[in-house]
Amino acid sequence: MQPVALSPQQRESALDAMATTELDVLVVGGGVVGAGCALDAVTRGLDVGLVEARDFASGTSSRSSKLIHGGLRYLEMLDFALVAEALQERGLLIQRLAPHLVRPVPFLYPLRGRVWERVYAGAGVALYDTLAVLSGRSRGLPRHKHLSRRQALRVAPSLRKDSLIGALQYYDAQVDDARHTMFLARTAAAYGAHVASRTRVVDFLREGERVCGAVVHDLESGRRFEVRARQVVNSTGVWTDDTQSLVDERGQFKVRASKGIHLVVPKDRIRSESGMILRTEKSVLFVIPWGRHWIIGTTDTDWELDKAHPAASSSDIDYLLEHVNEVLATPLTRADVEGVYAGLRPLLHGESAATSKLSREHAVAHAVPGLVVVAGGKYTTYRVMAKDAVDEAVHGLEASQALRVPASCTEDVPLLGAEGYDALWNSRHRLAERSGLHLVRVEHLLHRYGTLAREVLALVESDPSLGEPLEGTDDYLRAEVVYAVTHEGARHLDDVLTRRTRISIETFHRGTRSAEETAELMAEPLGWSPDQVKLEVEHYLQRVAAERESQQMPDDQTADAARLGAPDVVPLS
Repeated sequence: MQPVALSPQQRESALDAMATTELDVLVVGGGVVGAGCALDAVTRGLDVGLVEARDFASGTSSRSSKLIHGGLRYLEMLDFALVAEALQERGLLIQRLAPHLVRPVPFLYPLRGRVWERVYAGAGVALYDTLAVLSGRSRGLPRHKHLSRRQALRVAPSLRKDSLIGALQYYDAQVDDARHTMFLARTAAAYGAHVASRTRVVDFLREGERVCGAVVHDLESGRRFEVRARQVVNSTGVWTDDTQSLVDERGQFKVRASKGIHLVVPKDRIRSESGMILRTEKSVLFVIPWGRHWIIGTTDTDWELDKAHPAASSSDIDYLLEHVNEVLATPLTRADVEGVYAGLRPLLHGESAATSKLSREHAVAHAVPGLVVVAGGKYTTYRVMAKDAVDEAVHGLEASQALRVPASCTEDVPLLGAEGYDALWNSRHRLAERSGLHLVRVEHLLHRYGTLAREVLALVESDPSLGEPLEGTDDYLRAEVVYAVTHEGARHLDDVLTRRTRISIETFHRGTRSAEETAELMAEPLGWSPDQVKLEVEHYLQRVAAERESQQMPDDQTADAARLGAPDVVPLS
């Protein structure tokens, strides 16, 4: 398999192919599940299209806690099957599918009670490890340890001495969710899927009761065209009900949106060699290592306002700071917060009034003939969700076409950048010598691109100025901006600053100091005029200003109104 660049030219070719060919499967939604569906279907030998109204992972799939985990708290709900399934997927991702993107991370669980809590929590973590071992995918993750208070404070000196009597340490894994989702879409394209972002489904095609394709609107050019498909998969997450309404069907279940917000603070604000998991009165709170930063989250509240841009209110931020400060010797303040982001979990609607109690399991249904809907679930189990959704679509294909479609093989399909990653990582010193970049830079590239880092280094070799850091951040090279456009499907400034990189949440200026240079680097491969460069920068600055304003608002309603003060650079209508 040769890597395929998600270039502007590839996008046009994909749109032309979808407009002129009847597909086996059209996937609507370019989040992790939709991209996973496209990869699953195309690796079964099917002709596949994937359309996304915004950017890949622009919704829930770029705004998670960045964890690949079994969901330790689901053991308390006695949801053993979900935890076991997620742990199996965690192991697959670390060991085979995406070792360049998913890596182990330690967590400390402070104990506040005496004997009973150590026994109770220890039994839960032991079961967690045991389920991972039984999955056959525990290699590379150490087993949990019991720590005394002295040992725990050596690991995490920032903890208040009176906040714990000991601790448990266990391991999970983390991922840059937006990059992983993009890699899924790009891998699907490498196997032959037609992939296009900024392409919105505005209606479904019908033959009687049967859905036989979609009307799509290319938001970049303004043109509308029909895409014929034997099966359509609705994988639009929190927009599931909206998409279903295009066929006047709500489907067999309802998706409820739960908002979770996260704070990003510099690494030096919390002295610890390990992440932390803290219990709150409603759920759990994570303090997650993230490069030169910490991610702190999350909240869990109903959200019924704008789904494209969920807003974090002042009370959301105060909630997280209040709870994390309960265990820190030196409290965090608003001045320590570099970035804030909010995302929506697509939860299957249940009887419980508390969103934290709703199921994270997924459901798949043939809502109407020709239209499969998949909803619910959690990021870690995206591959299983995709497999189940494509299985359902295959039933429809086999019934109507009298053909046999192979079973899912994605358990054995590494993402682009994974094959040969360990060997290239072991050779990173030589790679640094040949490229002239510092070893830390090369390691950064390997963690973000895997073996495709060679393609980024080739850009630097052809233009050494691209090996310089981007204005406003020392963590990203100028070459990464160009590569995001020429190979990773980035179409607008926000795509690069928010998802291909994380500059929007990893800097105190939130990307405003990087915006102009980034837009200028994007201009040539995208054919932007000086006016378009100016427009992109203006829209990004407005977005940051609106987000800052929303985070000063007291509640969801006022925060939402403030955030919507900044229009999208590409309207959806």
